[in-house]
Amino acid sequence: MTEEPKARSPLQEAVVHAFAQGGALSQADPRYREREVQLHMALEVAGSIDEKKALVAEAGTGVGKTFAYLVPTLLSGQRALISTATKSLQDQLFLRDLPRLRDALQVPVTIALLKGRSSYLCTHRLNQARQSASLPDRWAVRTLAKVEQWAQKTVSGDLAEMEGLDERSSVIPLVTSTRENCLGSECPEYRQCHVMKARRDAMAADVVVVNHHLFFADMALRDSGVAELLPSVEVAVFDEAHQLGEAGVQFLGTTMGSGQVIDFARDMLGIGLQQARGLAPWADLSSACDRAARDLRMVCAGHLREVRGSLKLRWEERAGKPEFAESLNALGAACEAARQALETVDELGPDFDKLSERAASLASLALRFTKEAEAGNVRWIDLTPHQCRLVESPLDIRDALREQMERAPKAWVFTSATLGDDDKLSWFTESAGLTDAKTLRAGSPFDYPNHARLYVPRGFPKPNEPDHSRCVAQLAADCARALGGRTFVLTTTLRALQTIGEALRENFDGQGDDIQVLLQGSVPKRQLMQQFLNQPRSVLVGSQSFWEGIDVPGDALQCVLIDKLPFPPPNDPLVEARVKRLEQEGRNPFADYFVAEAAVSLKQGAGRLIRSETDRGLLVVCDPRMAGMNYGKRLREALPPMAPVASQADALAWLGELSGMSLPFI
Repeated sequence: MTEEPKARSPLQEAVVHAFAQGGALSQADPRYREREVQLHMALEVAGSIDEKKALVAEAGTGVGKTFAYLVPTLLSGQRALISTATKSLQDQLFLRDLPRLRDALQVPVTIALLKGRSSYLCTHRLNQARQSASLPDRWAVRTLAKVEQWAQKTVSGDLAEMEGLDERSSVIPLVTSTRENCLGSECPEYRQCHVMKARRDAMAADVVVVNHHLFFADMALRDSGVAELLPSVEVAVFDEAHQLGEAGVQFLGTTMGSGQVIDFARDMLGIGLQQARGLAPWADLSSACDRAARDLRMVCAGHLREVRGSLKLRWEERAGKPEFAESLNALGAACEAARQALETVDELGPDFDKLSERAASLASLALRFTKEAEAGNVRWIDLTPHQCRLVESPLDIRDALREQMERAPKAWVFTSATLGDDDKLSWFTESAGLTDAKTLRAGSPFDYPNHARLYVPRGFPKPNEPDHSRCVAQLAADCARALGGRTFVLTTTLRALQTIGEALRENFDGQGDDIQVLLQGSVPKRQLMQQFLNQPRSVLVGSQSFWEGIDVPGDALQCVLIDKLPFPPPNDPLVEARVKRLEQEGRNPFADYFVAEAAVSLKQGAGRLIRSETDRGLLVVCDPRMAGMNYGKRLREALPPMAPVASQADALAWLGELSGMSLPFI
């Protein structure tokens, strides 16, 4: 006896009509095409909303997952929170996708955008920066002048509106607030505060767009307005949910950075000299805090004379040494001395109250990191060329997320193109505590077997052999020549990025080719992508930030090479702690963690290749372990069903076909 199909709810019927040919979406856009997988996902989202339950949905490239969750959310008429991975994706949802759908579906919903404090201009701190003599250089002076001009006309105060403002600018911390330095209702500019206006707009809106960092920062600090908002929403959607875990771990823990102390020292000096000159030795107090922060960074660096990018150090590598404890104690003492001085002038204004709180918090953090970590947490040190951060964090987000989900019944939807390599989507559901949630795998509608090829060179050097990077560069050069550029090389480390990039340049220069090599880090990411699009005869070499979130449809990108299988670094303190926990549970860390992580990362990198129904291309994984090791089959099956090619000759012949050239047999 066959089971009767379950009757659709009114919301599901409305979803079917919206996606049907002749429905609201096709009427609004003549290019609209029905996609069965998109409708299937939208119906599952609608079911989750109806039943107020959790859904974890993996949607392959081309499914149209954004509309698949937005359409039922908007048609439900329920209050919704939508969280995504980055501020740029937030802007895309708020400025493009939501307004288009609202108009197409003709639903009277109000939408709001809510970001963290560092995204909004603080007019009080702008006034302080204008009076300060401590701007770092003439570029900062010019940038501050541009901010002042823009401040006169902005309504939202969102710094993303400002054209040409580099997100790494040293001026941004001077004209934005943090939880530590915000004066709250005592601020003279409180009525005009852009952060408070954004929060008021969010509380009044039907649909609010936030980001994962903001969501977890609020969960930890109750500072961004999400804590007020979440109990009032009936639908919570997390797009790009594969980034949710790392965002949570980053914000749910406790952090003390040398940069925090240096910023405090700078603010104390500026405000002290402006409002209480001569009442305390501000220069000496500020200098002591600044020096203690820089000394701590030096002790954390130890024998490492040059640090490129970001390093994660084991806590035990530094914490057991007497100089580490001494530097933490010195930092705590400097901050405590500052606190005592600030308390003597706190009646002069709210700035001094807030500075005193910051000094006390930093002294307390310094003391905390001299003691043992809490049970179940892991500690490590993040080291960059100019700063250090001491971090204590939970291993995953499961407890924090479960606590939120148990507070009030609502629909929870988690979606991404990559959430695991099994039907249970275990990679995501286990770490997020969602093993009881309904799961959906909506495969891509693209014709991968005919449009894409996978080449894994069998006779290739292994990644730990000295000539591996050189051979990757040679193969990338051969592929780029066959295509006339239009190639990405994705590396797993910054070291490999530099080595492969330099070898590629030497290869092209030696052969007299006019193919350009674009290297991550040479210019800002957005500018680098524009160069790649403007100059088709180019190879872009990128590391972590280019493995996802890059969308190059059409023939501008037709070959992606991955230098080696993206296993997590085994000496990463967080990885070590997770492995230890799996071992204690009697599980196999290699299969359950390392291979699972590699499968998800590999899918993300491979996802750069085919971005539309007509795209064609070649994926090359320059790691013979994918062909020869027993776990290679699992990794190959995690990828879209690309047709395999057996030899470099066949791979280059396919690229020759794509480029319209006939190549000699190699």
